[in-house]
Amino acid sequence: MGKVTGFMEFERVEEEYLPVAQRVKNYKEFVLTLDNDSAKIQSARCMDCGTPFCNSGCPVNNIIPDFNDLVYQGDWKNAIEVLHSTNNFPEFTGRICPAPCEAACTLNVNDDAVGIKSIEHAIIDKAWTEGWVKPQLPKHKSGKRVAVVGSGPAGLAAAQQLARAGHGVTVFEKNDRVGGLLRYGIPDFKMEKTHIDRRVEQMKQEGVEFKTSVLVANIDATVKLTNWSKEKVDTKTLLKEYDAVILTGGSEQSRDLPVPGRDLQGVHFAMEFLPQQNKVNSGDKLKDQLRADGKQVIVIGGGDTGSDCVGTSNRHGALSVTQFEVMPEPPVTENKPMVWPYWPMKLRTSSSHEEGCERVFAISTKEFIGKDGKVTGLKTVHVEMKDGKLSEIAGTEEVHPADMVLLAMGFTNPVASILDAFGVDKDARGNIKASTEGAQAYMTNVPKVFAAGDMRRGQSLVVWAIREGRQAARAVDEFLMGKSDLPR
Repeated sequence: MGKVTGFMEFERVEEEYLPVAQRVKNYKEFVLTLDNDSAKIQSARCMDCGTPFCNSGCPVNNIIPDFNDLVYQGDWKNAIEVLHSTNNFPEFTGRICPAPCEAACTLNVNDDAVGIKSIEHAIIDKAWTEGWVKPQLPKHKSGKRVAVVGSGPAGLAAAQQLARAGHGVTVFEKNDRVGGLLRYGIPDFKMEKTHIDRRVEQMKQEGVEFKTSVLVANIDATVKLTNWSKEKVDTKTLLKEYDAVILTGGSEQSRDLPVPGRDLQGVHFAMEFLPQQNKVNSGDKLKDQLRADGKQVIVIGGGDTGSDCVGTSNRHGALSVTQFEVMPEPPVTENKPMVWPYWPMKLRTSSSHEEGCERVFAISTKEFIGKDGKVTGLKTVHVEMKDGKLSEIAGTEEVHPADMVLLAMGFTNPVASILDAFGVDKDARGNIKASTEGAQAYMTNVPKVFAAGDMRRGQSLVVWAIREGRQAARAVDEFLMGKSDLPR
């Protein structure tokens, strides 16, 4: 694959970023796509390794050696065909996927992995520029109708696959725009929303109908409209009017921190803070937007959502940004012989951290303190791992000043109301109970109701959502037609 000796001749080529001083002044993307020559060099590093672990490391099983070789040969048009054969939306994953494929790369055993994500990014950007991404219309219409509830990556992938199989597909989204957490959870500086908009336009031309600001609920129950929903659709109506329903919503219930002072003004969930900025970026006018201007911001949670809060706070003009993580600081470099080809636990420094952020590990918040009903600081204690549990270290209590606290500790489960409205069984974590294997793949206990994505598997990656959406689409196609030619 690529150049036979390329992995010995060339070093990894990284995508470049715009300077910090320039990029924090706006919410535009700042990652510079590899040019043709750089992408060819990076592709040349792909080894003829016999067993390409990258394929299995990738949740959608991208055929990575093949598109690497095509880029090396300069055959970009076939490269996008190979990429699209397994991934409906490489412009999403090429920007925001953490690239488990690179962790599994054979070259990563004792060297720097092939920059697979950057190659994927380059392929799809070139494909859009060259006009190679076109609607794929079905050869025949099945006469069957499918409702997809939720327009995140799982819902979009399922909808596109089913429309291409000839089914009539309607996507229901409770928010005012399509995209789910891609739209309102991912900051624009990581992925501009024009990437969603042009895919939606492609899907509309393929026959997918989108209904936004519509909350699917049990009308008989007391379920309030969300901030951006204007109407309700009864679950009974969907089950009556459609031949199948797929539930593809997100895992939206934020993990809380129920310590004294939690009700103080200035303590917010990340998903109260981030969506507002995305709406403003889209031209909406918001009253009393949550902003970090001139504030001492503390972000609790060391993952991607916390990093997004850091980047957004810096763009607001925060006085300072500190990120707390309860777990100990991981090593800078993983023990590759121990963990390869699996996802390693190691210190990850995001572009948002590089823009300005103090990171504190092994710290736990005991109390929010405040004055006149507003948060002014946090009482914390350092912790250590003992006998598999985190224990407080005596004498390490301290107070950190804060004007704004953002809780970014992950998500626990989907919003229960929609699950209850359909009457689907739940697993121990509060997700929809549905297997991914066998004749009942992605089926719930309720006839003709399927589930995929975070609503089924729990909080996860965009690439996992795309995989589940594609597989659920095949399961629905088989359910409706008795067989399916859709790929899994």
